[in-house]
Amino acid sequence: MKIKNSRLDAIRLILSTQEISSQEELLNELSKEGFKLTQATLSRDLHQLRVVKSVGTQGRYRYVLTRPHQYRHEGAEGEMRPITPAQEVTGFVSIKFSGNIAVIHTRPSYASTLAYHIDGYHFPEIIGTIAGDDTVMLVIAEDATKGSVLRALRTIIPNI
Repeated sequence: MKIKNSRLDAIRLILSTQEISSQEELLNELSKEGFKLTQATLSRDLHQLRVVKSVGTQGRYRYVLTRPHQYRHEGAEGEMRPITPAQEVTGFVSIKFSGNIAVIHTRPSYASTLAYHIDGYHFPEIIGTIAGDDTVMLVIAEDATKGSVLRALRTIIPNI
């Protein structure tokens, strides 16, 4: 079971950080990570993870996770931690604030993944996100400060 859980975590990470459009492509990526499995096993894993195909940022179909990872609160200060191993979101470039809006710039094709992870954490400081190809707009709660938003985002973007 430990191998299967590791494999499922690897699939989640790959699908969260890359645009994968076929099971063959995903099998190749998993092979690079040291996982050897059949297409039938991968198909069962994708079904278990509730992965679906959707139109990606480049206009081609890609596999996506249908629900954010489950998170829980930990620590005395209410710091949020994932139940599954932490998955750092890469691609962060910069963040700028204006009133109750923040705009995060990412490398091309990373914005939707970053927005997905931000939404999955249900930060009380962030009401919601809208993502493009390389930009994420965050609507910030009225009582949240710039500092509290940055602290929350450091959970998934350590270099913010």
